[in-house]
Amino acid sequence: MDLQKYKDNNKTNFLASEYKRLEDKEMELQSMVEQDQSLKELAEGEIKELQNQKNTILSQMEKLLEESKEEQDFPNKVVLEVRAGAGGEEAAIFAYNLANMYERYAEKKLWSFQRLQESLSGEQGGYKEASFEINGKDVYKELRYEMGVHRIQRVPVTEKLGRVHTSTASVAVLPIRAVVNVKINMEDVVMDFSRSGGAGGQNVNKVETAVRLIHKPSGILVRCTSERTQLKNREKAMSILLAKLEEEAIAEDNRQHSQKRRDQIGTGDRSEKIRTYNEAQDRVTDHRIKKSWSNYHGILGGNIEPIISSLLEEQEELDLANRHVSRQDVQTEISDEKAETSEKE
Repeated sequence: MDLQKYKDNNKTNFLASEYKRLEDKEMELQSMVEQDQSLKELAEGEIKELQNQKNTILSQMEKLLEESKEEQDFPNKVVLEVRAGAGGEEAAIFAYNLANMYERYAEKKLWSFQRLQESLSGEQGGYKEASFEINGKDVYKELRYEMGVHRIQRVPVTEKLGRVHTSTASVAVLPIRAVVNVKINMEDVVMDFSRSGGAGGQNVNKVETAVRLIHKPSGILVRCTSERTQLKNREKAMSILLAKLEEEAIAEDNRQHSQKRRDQIGTGDRSEKIRTYNEAQDRVTDHRIKKSWSNYHGILGGNIEPIISSLLEEQEELDLANRHVSRQDVQTEISDEKAETSEKE
């Protein structure tokens, strides 16, 4: 049996070694029986026990590999970014509202929520942009469809005439995977250090712990200020840069394969308008699945479970439909081959 795929995975390499030990022992017993048939009856019971142990270990390894694949496809750590769009100060306030919405939802899910970097805007305390690390079970599986442009329609606190304004903010959700498929040439990365500033104690404010990375070929900029040491901020910033480069590669692949985009709710496109929050009508609408919910204030307060559930259910239905179409395609191909064979005969 080829054990290489189990040896290559750090979760199964020990079990693979144990499986090989049992396999060698079984072969040794079988060799002894071939040389001396009088040992056959004595060895059969032990060989059967070894085979049972091997089957148990094989099942364990397959289960662990499946879990590893699940973790790679849907990692339990993401970096969520919010950025103010059109609408000036109101857009910055909306970006802050969205960040607060995700933080409240993370609390409900018992996920950790850590600020990595924030750029404040104006007296109202809005965000020009900010990034957060969210860690917990199924975090990417649930938040992956939040990427895109969110739109709000309400009377801003700064509006004196009571007029409704429309503002936007964009959200990006970057999965932090254990295995990254992109490589970086460190000569292409400019690294700067500065003082973090803000809360965090005297050490953070006096020592150059903040890290800024610029990837020259893509122009991607990453800044991390959350950790107390330069080394930890550098490691975290590098993982975010890798995630951003992988996101760009996936987005480019999606652009080249338009059918794949139509088969998904979220396309990974930050410019896609996905949702509108309307205060006057107490309504939140997701444009991709054409569904609306009341409780505008509650949703912005973190009660987004109904929206998340609807998006996941819609994607499941799409996946089922696609699998059905794939089976039909295979059956059609088989029928065509049979017809072709019959004609030749």
